[in-house]
Amino acid sequence: MAVDYTVIVVYLAGMLAMGWWGMRRAKSKSEFLVAGRRLGPWMYSGTMAAIVLGGASTIGGVGLGYTHGLSGAWMVFTIGLGLLALSVFFSARIARLKVYTVSEMLDLRYGGRAGVLSGVVMWGYTLMLAVTSTIAYATIFDVLFDVNRTLAIVIGGSIVVAYSTLGGMWSITLTDMVQFVVKTIGVLLLLLPIAVVKAGGFGEMRARLPDAYFEPFGVGGETIFTYVLIYTFGMLIGQDIWQRVFTARSDRVARWGGTVAGTYCLVYALAGAVIGTAAKVMYPNLPSPDAAFATIVKDELPMGVRGLVLAAALAAVMSTSSGALIACATVANNDIWSRLRGAAGRDGAPHDEVKGNRAFILVMGVAVIGVAIALNDVVQALTVAYNLLVGGLLVPILGGLLWRRGTGAGALAAVVAGGLSVIGLMWHYGILANEPIYYGLLASLVVYVVVSLATRPTDAVTLAAWRERVAGREAEAEVPVTA
Repeated sequence: MAVDYTVIVVYLAGMLAMGWWGMRRAKSKSEFLVAGRRLGPWMYSGTMAAIVLGGASTIGGVGLGYTHGLSGAWMVFTIGLGLLALSVFFSARIARLKVYTVSEMLDLRYGGRAGVLSGVVMWGYTLMLAVTSTIAYATIFDVLFDVNRTLAIVIGGSIVVAYSTLGGMWSITLTDMVQFVVKTIGVLLLLLPIAVVKAGGFGEMRARLPDAYFEPFGVGGETIFTYVLIYTFGMLIGQDIWQRVFTARSDRVARWGGTVAGTYCLVYALAGAVIGTAAKVMYPNLPSPDAAFATIVKDELPMGVRGLVLAAALAAVMSTSSGALIACATVANNDIWSRLRGAAGRDGAPHDEVKGNRAFILVMGVAVIGVAIALNDVVQALTVAYNLLVGGLLVPILGGLLWRRGTGAGALAAVVAGGLSVIGLMWHYGILANEPIYYGLLASLVVYVVVSLATRPTDAVTLAAWRERVAGREAEAEVPVTA
């Protein structure tokens, strides 16, 4: 394992080095939070694919393939579909807004009436997303170094917090590009063909597994529909995803770069399912489906290759974790703390914005590590986060982008109705049930439409300013271009 250890240690050291390099570039709020809004198509595509394909998409995607066969690809597939929909239909206007958070967009659209509550909901979602990503370090470091769960979380989490705090989005962008390359080589070019060959090829896989493993909808229509509601729609509105859209140097880069990243996700989804199916042939009685990835890597790959593939899994977790962390800190600072400063009459007090955002990443990072150590049920925590995000914010966000008659009162009512409905229905049906997201979304939509129609339309001045921002005619000064 010495060669494998060397590969991992070099990889981790490289992540810290890029954090240091990024610190030298992040001299302004824009540079620190959104990489100066100047990413070209290749960097944008790679970093966008990296953030959406995390530990759940890699380790969890293989586990779903182990359980359901090829239809286990649907969870990651719906993530790719969401990214495609965001890129084709919404990314251009989002990029032209030149804001930093989803809540700032809601403030612009509704006249400053929906941002605070939406910021709290978004902060909770990004926090739990960072926590669940951080917990995944325990599985990988256990395979690598046989360390206990707490130490694994502290090691992995500390590295991400370090490079994210140093250079902000520039550091995260650079590390994500490396992680994208490592994932592509490790999972698609190495693990996928090796797993299929070790399982005896597709003919042997079909002969030894039930036909249900090769049915495209074997996972079940209701499950696929729920994936679409949670993950496809979640991609449309998450702060972690929008903050990457804000890094694009133009709306064209956001549209076409995101389309490439979404297509890559579809390929990655199928690859994970095939790897999991191959693992089922080789190891039919694993104690847990999530053990399929680590088992096949540990037992079937040659020395050196094993280290690279484990680095790919580590890269997947780190990319999602760092993206969620900076999103969480950005929301906490810009949507919550800055409003509290304003309410206390200190909004005009001079302060270093880069230093302030760096401090928030550090504080949120320490909090994420602490919660990750204390938390056990990752699936339930992530389900709660996504249910609140989609149930509470999907309707007011998409309504603001698509329906002129939507009002601030309608948006606030939709956030409250959707959020409370989801919480109550999760308590009644259970956290993992499908009904909370179904009925929560329906309640949010009905309330949004009814309250918007029953209240005065958004004033003409606010709508005019909104149209100017969407058209890109009222924005920040142009910045130099970086490929």
